[in-house]
Amino acid sequence: MTQSDRYYSEKRDFIRMQVETVVSLTHGGQTCSGVCLDLSSTGMQVLADTSLQLGDKVQIHIPSSHSELQGLDATTEVVRVGTHEDGRQTLGLAILAMS
Repeated sequence: MTQSDRYYSEKRDFIRMQVETVVSLTHGGQTCSGVCLDLSSTGMQVLADTSLQLGDKVQIHIPSSHSELQGLDATTEVVRVGTHEDGRQTLGLAILAMS
C-alpha cells in the first residue's frame, strides 16, 4: 500500500470531527500554540507557526473548557507537512499514545 493509498483509506475508515480549538505543541523542549482543525481517533490536523519535519515526535495538549472533563494529552508523530506563504504549517499528526 502506498502512502497516498493509506491516507485515502484513513479518510474513509475514521470519522474526522471538525473542531477548531487551541492546542499546545511541544517538541525539543519548545512549546508553541496552534489550532486543531480536525480530530479523529487516530490523528489530527493542526495549523501552527512551527518548523517541524516528517517523523518528528510532538507532545500535544488540548485543554478542556469543562471542569468535569480532562483535556487531551497525546504523543504524536508528524506524518504530513504543508507550508503556507506566511510560514505557518498545516501538520498531519498521527496519535501514537494517549496519556
